[in-house]
Parts: sequence; C-alpha cells; structure tokens
Amino acid sequence: MKKIWLWSVLLLSGCHSGTGDRQVFTVDHHLNARSQEPRVKMVVIHYTAEDNASSLRLLSQGDVSAHYLITSPDGKSAPAVTVYQLVPESRVAWHAGVSGWRGYTHLNSISIGIELVNPGYYRKGGMTTCTLYPPSQLLALESLLQTLVKRYAITPVNIVGHSDVAPSRKQDPGPCFPWHSLANAGLGAWPDAGTVSQFLAGRSARAPADPRVLIALLSRYGYPVTDPASQSEQTRLIRAFQMHFRPAGVTGKADAETEAIARALLSKYGTLH
Repeated sequence: MKKIWLWSVLLLSGCHSGTGDRQVFTVDHHLNARSQEPRVKMVVIHYTAEDNASSLRLLSQGDVSAHYLITSPDGKSAPAVTVYQLVPESRVAWHAGVSGWRGYTHLNSISIGIELVNPGYYRKGGMTTCTLYPPSQLLALESLLQTLVKRYAITPVNIVGHSDVAPSRKQDPGPCFPWHSLANAGLGAWPDAGTVSQFLAGRSARAPADPRVLIALLSRYGYPVTDPASQSEQTRLIRAFQMHFRPAGVTGKADAETEAIARALLSKYGTLH
C-alpha cells in the first residue's frame, strides 16, 4: 500500500512539476517573412461636432475613441492647436463603426482615426451650413498625415472621410473640409480637371444622369453599396461622394458632372474590381 501511495505522489509531482515560469524556448528574430504588410491601410477623418473640452472627454472616457484628436484654436483657453494621441497606432480605436471601403469591412481594424474639433455640418435657420476648418488645425493635420502616409505607405484613395466609408449614417468631415488642398499636398485623391472635362463631353454640369450608372461607378471606386436599387441609398451615396469631390454642389442627385468626376477618379486611380 505504501508503494502504491509513493508511486501516486511521484506521478502527481511529475504532472505538476512542468516548467513553472521558466522559459524553455528562445525566439529567433533574424528572419522576416516576405508575405506581410502593415496592419494600417487607411486613414478615416472625422469632425467631433463638439468643443475642445467635450471632444477630449468623449473620445478619452466614452464608448468611442480615435487615435488622434486635433483641437481647434479658440483664442482664449486654447490659443494654439494641440494634437492628442488617445490610442496607440498599434491598437484598434472605435471610430469608424459599421463601414466599408474598397472591399474591406470592419475598418476599425485597418485604419487610423483622426478627429478634428469642428461644429460640423448642420441645419441653421432652415439652411444647411458648415464651419471652415482653421488653417493651423489643417496644418497640424497635414503634418500628421504626411507621417502616417510615410510610415504605412497609405495610398491617396485610402485617405477618406467618415461619410465615405459609412454614407448611410455619417456626413463628417462635411463639405467645408478642404479635400482638394490636401490632395494638392499629396494627401488624398482628387480628379484631374482636364479629365473631368473630357468625360463631361460638352454636357451641362447639372444635366441629369442615370443614377444606376453613377452608383455602379461609385461601387467600382470603393464606396460601400448594399442595395443599388434603393433610391434612398442612392441619394446618400451620391451626397457623400459630392461632399468629398464636389462640395460646391451637394444635391444628392445624379448629374453629368458628378458622373464625369467618378469616371476621372477611376481613370486616375484604378477600379476596385
């Protein structure tokens, strides 16, 4: 009986002796697989629709977050712009929500989210209006984007707004955001004016176009289309596209100029499919 008890103790001690906290392997870092790419593939730009203090509180203590928050100078408590990094770039921030772009979904996992303090795109006195972004805020954004583009090799078509990736829900950063100026600095996509004119082919800019054709072009460029036959979805998609690429005429209607812009972008940057 004593021998049986001793044998049981030895078996148990063998099962639990293991390695404890001792490391029994080493990691060899000298090889680097060729088949890999950065996790970050795109940047999504937002406005907060709040002031500096509220924006910082919501994005640092609320249920949503962003990798960066760029404040707005108010001449009083915040005379200069501050760039807050609220989430490390290696971690996922909760900024894009249900979204899609160029075949990707779950964009939080592949994007950097940048929030700009700005009142937003809103209705006032029966009219829809937006607030210009201060030059110092845009200068900080441009500098940050240059760093991110270099670090992750982000292509121009993958610097987008929240309204581009979630057109059914969002309208930020709105038609007052200067996409054209950023594109001139190499930070985002923009169509060549001459190519737009070629595709316009003498038609009036506001001449009606077939919305089904336009939605198909937007889908090929990368916009998330779930129900191309839905008139309400067509309107939201076209509005999102116009806010980005024709902010002077955000109508939500398919017209010749909007179609020509879409074709010019596809000609310059290629198609999703």
